[in-house]
Amino acid sequence: MFGIGTQEIIVILIIALIVVGPRKLPEIGRALGRGLREIKKATDEIKDQMSLEIKNIDEKDIE
Repeated sequence: MFGIGTQEIIVILIIALIVVGPRKLPEIGRALGRGLREIKKATDEIKDQMSLEIKNIDEKDIE
């Protein structure tokens, strides 16, 4: 996972807990999760669109 080990993740979480505080951390986690989900959805849509375009180009080349 991006070359980050368990120890690095723990350090990042501890720093985030200190900087943000325990009350805001779950809210920030949810917002981050939603953002990542939206990014994944957008990239999947772009991949699907590109695949469709490539398929259409290939079909035109065959004709």
